[in-house]
Amino acid sequence: MHRKKLIFSTATVYASAILLFTLGSFKKATPPGKKTRPNIVVILADDMGFSDLGCYGGEINTPNINYLAENGIRYTQFYNTSRCCPTRASLLTGLYNHQAGIGKMTDAEDEPGYLGHITENAVTLAEVLKSAGYHTAMSGKWHVSNTNGQPDPKEQLNWLNHHTTYPTFSPIEQYPTSRGFEKFFGTIWGVVDFYDPFSLVSGTTPIKEVPKNYYHTDAIADTAVAYIKGYANDDKPFFLYVAENAPHWPLHALPEDIARYKDTYKGGWEAIREARYKKMVQLGLIDSSTTRLSPRFKDEQSWEANPDKEWDAAAMATHAAMIDRMDQGIGRIIKALKETNQLDNTLIVFLSDNGASAEICNHYGPGFDRPNETRDGRKIEYADKKAMPGPETTYYSIGPRWANVANTPYRYWKAESFEGGIHTPMIAFWPKGITAKKGGYSKQVGHVMDFMNTFIELAGAKYPSSYNGHAIQASSGVSLVPSFKGKVVTGHEELFNEHFGARYARVGNWKLVSESNDSTWHLFNLAVDKSEVHDLAAQEPVKVKELEGLWREWAGTHSVFPKPEKKRK
Repeated sequence: MHRKKLIFSTATVYASAILLFTLGSFKKATPPGKKTRPNIVVILADDMGFSDLGCYGGEINTPNINYLAENGIRYTQFYNTSRCCPTRASLLTGLYNHQAGIGKMTDAEDEPGYLGHITENAVTLAEVLKSAGYHTAMSGKWHVSNTNGQPDPKEQLNWLNHHTTYPTFSPIEQYPTSRGFEKFFGTIWGVVDFYDPFSLVSGTTPIKEVPKNYYHTDAIADTAVAYIKGYANDDKPFFLYVAENAPHWPLHALPEDIARYKDTYKGGWEAIREARYKKMVQLGLIDSSTTRLSPRFKDEQSWEANPDKEWDAAAMATHAAMIDRMDQGIGRIIKALKETNQLDNTLIVFLSDNGASAEICNHYGPGFDRPNETRDGRKIEYADKKAMPGPETTYYSIGPRWANVANTPYRYWKAESFEGGIHTPMIAFWPKGITAKKGGYSKQVGHVMDFMNTFIELAGAKYPSSYNGHAIQASSGVSLVPSFKGKVVTGHEELFNEHFGARYARVGNWKLVSESNDSTWHLFNLAVDKSEVHDLAAQEPVKVKELEGLWREWAGTHSVFPKPEKKRK
């Protein structure tokens, strides 16, 4: 699909407004050609399913991300921590998320693993790379600091609705510019109205109004482009963290993007799942003998008998449109790198922070981070399927059945420790530095905390034992650099997770896992059952006991315990 006209029109819309927020003052330009270490760009999607991308089996049009995959490496065993803010904390620090201070969400609680912000006993990628002589910049979603809410619910809604302002959204010492980033444009909190986002700042300054026709996914990309162009003639390499909000709910997408998918999902859940699975097998991404198509969630409801077919098809079309628009922005990032002669020596990694979300977000209703009306006073619709998704005046999500499709072929979704929640698509692209077969796959067992050791190795940086007077915990990450060279590396022999009671221990190919609302352990042999269909817990009680012991040992030494006491009402 040709998009040059769309790309230039988007850039024009944002040029005057966004550049004022982002460029600031760059170091005086020096002659190009002195960089030897790679630039590093991390692009993190939000709540995107394992098989949403075209290059991971999906039907969504993602030509730019596909380009990175076809000229780089796709990872088939890469893991996150199952939810937005914990994954971001782990990715940024090279630690398990509890060690980094975010065991649950961003509420400030009274135990080391549950501070709700990145602890001072951790360093961020930006802090380490800045110390090694890198420029550091971020565009997008922060979501790793405490939230400064208003005690009066009515005043909180006034704030969310942009009818009043307050100077800070989190403690300033927890903002990105206090944790190693020289420049930042984006949101401090997690959830956004894509047309008029709450908690939007430049550096530490709140942005009180956005331009007409603002769309946040475009602004994130255009800001990243501005940074790239600003750093182009500087002899220092740069680290750029592009933290997308898309395709996290609410389902907000532009009409022209939704229109491209208006008929795509009318075939329903079963048809899309089966088509994705077939394509994944054809791509060589999965082996049908070891990765079966898991049973569909609540398969008693057929698409043919679904009374809400029109709305449900439109919801998934909007989800697809959000990913499509994100891909368009990534295309502009690639184009900027190419035009400034920086693409060949830039490492780009792309991944999702967790599996697709099964949340029915409109059931939450307005409050905390969800407005009840737009800036100009239009009511936001939360009632079940009362309005079609997409506009600013609606607040909806794809729900569990489409989330199950988005995470094909795996079970479950965001917040759970089954593969559908914690198994992420991950792509590494670096023309100058990756010598492995282009378009190939790596089976290395990787984790978001591995970026710290990987980038330190490439940047010639040093991981500190202390920083700003605080002792720093040792990183749990493993370098991905051998996989860039095509070497067969196991990666993590052991991995663990815990989030709101959901938990797992993976040792070799054995995985012990339980749900968030059911502490019963389930055991799977991933060597022959990567989609977790056949529970072996009853047959292998010794293995269950062994892995449970390892999980409890890990939990006791990685700040999962003690958990905060519940506050009395």
